[in-house]
Amino acid sequence: MMRAMSEVLPAVSIVVPTYREAGNLPTLTERLFAATTQAGIDAELIVVDDDSPDDTEAVVQALAERFPIRLIVRRGERGLSSAVLRGFDDASHDTFVVMDADLQHPPEAVPELVARLGRSGCDFVFGSRHVKGGRIEGDWSWFRRLNSWVATALARPLAKLSDPMSGFFALRRRTWEQAASLDPIGYKIALELFIKGRCVNPAEVPIAFGTRLAGESKLSVNEQLQYLRHLGRLYGFKYPIATGVTVFLSVVVVGAGILGVFRWLRFGW
Repeated sequence: MMRAMSEVLPAVSIVVPTYREAGNLPTLTERLFAATTQAGIDAELIVVDDDSPDDTEAVVQALAERFPIRLIVRRGERGLSSAVLRGFDDASHDTFVVMDADLQHPPEAVPELVARLGRSGCDFVFGSRHVKGGRIEGDWSWFRRLNSWVATALARPLAKLSDPMSGFFALRRRTWEQAASLDPIGYKIALELFIKGRCVNPAEVPIAFGTRLAGESKLSVNEQLQYLRHLGRLYGFKYPIATGVTVFLSVVVVGAGILGVFRWLRFGW
């Protein structure tokens, strides 16, 4: 979607949580500020790093000579969700964008997320792989696709969105500040901010979900279990009376997914 040439976009604080992402930061920063400069956006980049045993500090220091980027190093604390909230604490502007450092989230889409947030009372914007115009680049295995589908299906009763698990999103400072008490665990903070911020008019912007440039994925079995715990808390917040029923239904869906995997492995489809 092309923006009107006269559209003036607000200044934005872009928060990027990292752990062992030094190899991706130069390319991310170059592309990000090329996109925001072209769109006329006053932007700052806040890298929140969980004490990576790589060259993250030196890389950001070098980049800071050319770009408005700064680094927050958290020592003795880990977790993507809490890192995002730490970045919000340090942000200078009232519009926030959150994205990953691995370049799977296209920096060129940041201006469109910011623009969409300012239209028609929109209060939260997700970068989506699954709306019309969105796509996944690279060759995803069937297991990764199934995992993504199950995760999305489990969150569907909480938010009727095509990609509620997106880690690429935009919101206003006041949404964060007015949210009910946040208790982030795992790696999916957008859904909690959306629900506890009581957002009612979300939007989804199509993105091309790319392939990782450098480093390794942080997704693990433990993170998936944390995600299920996280969902349980959000169901309890949104549907306190029906928590037992929703938890039961969630178990049924997960069980069906597991049985489906075994059927796939044993018989094929």
